Amino acid sequence: MFLMEKFEALPIVGIIRHISAEDFERILPLYVKAGLTSIEVTMNTVGAETMIKKAKSFFGNSIHVGAGTVCNVIELQKALDVGADFIVTPNVDKIVIEKCVATKIPVFPGAFSPSEIYTAWSLGASMVKVFPVAQLGPAYIQSIKAPFPQIKLMPTGGVGLEDIKLYKDAGASAFGIGGPLFPNKIIKSVNDNDLFNHFKSFREKWIQC
Repeated sequence: MFLMEKFEALPIVGIIRHISAEDFERILPLYVKAGLTSIEVTMNTVGAETMIKKAKSFFGNSIHVGAGTVCNVIELQKALDVGADFIVTPNVDKIVIEKCVATKIPVFPGAFSPSEIYTAWSLGASMVKVFPVAQLGPAYIQSIKAPFPQIKLMPTGGVGLEDIKLYKDAGASAFGIGGPLFPNKIIKSVNDNDLFNHFKSFREKWIQC
């Protein structure tokens, strides 16, 4: 069950993409222990449905487990069937958004231009994923918030640890973080303490903001 109040208290969505099921099972307990509360498994990751189902089974009371890169209603249904708590898309798909709204599951559609962002919000998005944001940075979020202060934005794509405060100050409501949160070098080092401290640093950064 997705709790918006809990999400807004620590609005960092860790994005699992193309990480093996074995690494995921090792990562997840450390992620939860570090105090992070939302994780997204992209549907184009091998074994995504099983990973979501297992994460829900073992840690569903501690974290929100969502499905990402949901591009159509077929993928949406697969995500819902395994109990995804929230849905993230890379694009503005009217049918996907409306189905999520109808079933009362939070949906964060991916959008880039002001028109796409406003359209996604108007269709009922819980929050709009601004993607990819790295090319334009925090200034773009600030520019979007000027005419659309009511729209909640989640910059995604190139957001790192040191960017969190910059985006928050620019008006971001949440952050989608993939590679910088799950660096292959640390994951493959099999040093659980280093990985735990790495995850913890993101939680602490948000608290410091």
